[in-house]
Amino acid sequence: HGTEDGHILRLRGQGDPGYNGGPAGDALIEIHVAPHKFFRRDGQNIHLDLQVSLREAVLGAKITIPTPAGPVAMTIKPHTDTGVDMRLRGRGVPAHGHHPAGDLYVKLHVAIGPADEKLEAFLRDWTQAQFNPRAALGAEA
Repeated sequence: HGTEDGHILRLRGQGDPGYNGGPAGDALIEIHVAPHKFFRRDGQNIHLDLQVSLREAVLGAKITIPTPAGPVAMTIKPHTDTGVDMRLRGRGVPAHGHHPAGDLYVKLHVAIGPADEKLEAFLRDWTQAQFNPRAALGAEA
């Protein structure tokens, strides 16, 4: 299961000497785990927020992503929305003792990228018949 933030590590007999020549006490060390710059741990699972391009989200793509054990290939299906969670089984915290390996959850975020006049012109002219992403909220397009 590994060490988590807030765990206490006990080192028996490694503390201060006891009174009147008694045995040394235990040293207690509280563990504080520094946050990773892009992974977040939740028990045995690890979470990653991943930016993908508009092209990758619309057309689909095979990309390489970081995992704690090193880079792996991941397939983004065509027409993937921002906020979609993808699970990579067994790519979280490694198995330890009686705890199985955790999973890596990748949340996709579509990044539009720098200004692109051709893309903007295309979107101004493009009509998508009857699609309203806010329809379930009762909002009009």
